[in-house]
Amino acid sequence: MKKSHKLKIATCLNLFLCVLLASPLLGQTATPRPKILGISHAGYFVSDLPKALDFWHGLLGYDEPYDLRNPDGTVHIAFIKINDHQHIELFNQQPPAGSGHLSHIAFTVSNAEQMRTYLASKGVPVGAKVGKGKTGDLNFEVKDPDGNLVEFVEPQSDGMEAKNAGKFLPATRISDAVYHLGFLVGKSDKSIAFYGDILGFREFWRGSSKGTILSWIDMRVTDGQDYVEFMLYSELAAPDKRGGSEHTSLVVPDLAKSIAILEARPAYKTYAKPLESHTGVNGQRQVNLFDPDGTRVELMEPFTASGKPVPPSTAPPPH
Repeated sequence: MKKSHKLKIATCLNLFLCVLLASPLLGQTATPRPKILGISHAGYFVSDLPKALDFWHGLLGYDEPYDLRNPDGTVHIAFIKINDHQHIELFNQQPPAGSGHLSHIAFTVSNAEQMRTYLASKGVPVGAKVGKGKTGDLNFEVKDPDGNLVEFVEPQSDGMEAKNAGKFLPATRISDAVYHLGFLVGKSDKSIAFYGDILGFREFWRGSSKGTILSWIDMRVTDGQDYVEFMLYSELAAPDKRGGSEHTSLVVPDLAKSIAILEARPAYKTYAKPLESHTGVNGQRQVNLFDPDGTRVELMEPFTASGKPVPPSTAPPPH
């Protein structure tokens, strides 16, 4: 056999071996990220549930259509329905030691198991399987770089929200949508990597309260208009001082009208705090309310007062 023929045969054998070795990988593809459609809910610990419900019912005008109860009949979680796909969970207990009153934030996804698999492929610690929560929806939880608990929810046709679609939506609601959720972030670069690079959230604005150090970073969910607000810090506040940062923002079309409605309600006399409208650094009119534990609920118009966009800050993040 000629030397050239031997060389050709050896080359073919090598190529054949390469194909055989690579064949197990040919059918494998990276798990795609499912859709992240928007904010599902936020959970907060409350020290006095009746007072918290009076704040959400009497002042803000929402209904509490359902709750989860402990074996002794006491309420474990009360659900405040904002609309057919967003709610607030009030945990009837003191927060864990060292924690503020924010329990967790949650996002609606198109496929919970796909999200779990996707996050695992990105090196995010996840559980072995997706569970079905007591509300009837599929869900699982992870922690972000700052230790904030993040839940992903896939609504089910037999879930609590689906069963009550179109119900418990009183005309007294001060807002019909959660605009954004704010939570504390000390590691902005790692949080941007988690929410941006991994989850696909899109940063659209950042602001500074004093112009020298960055205060906020806003990131919109991957497949919707809801967003989260990083409340940046260089020194973490004491647990009982975090309520101003860990907040829910509700969108209103006319802030002045909303304030007038709240001030006319009997529950406002019990609330007994002034409702002071102001224009934020982002140029949008807003007012802050606080529940009995000092957790902030912000009412905000979805447009700037001037009608012009406010450019993002170039200030550096806190160390």
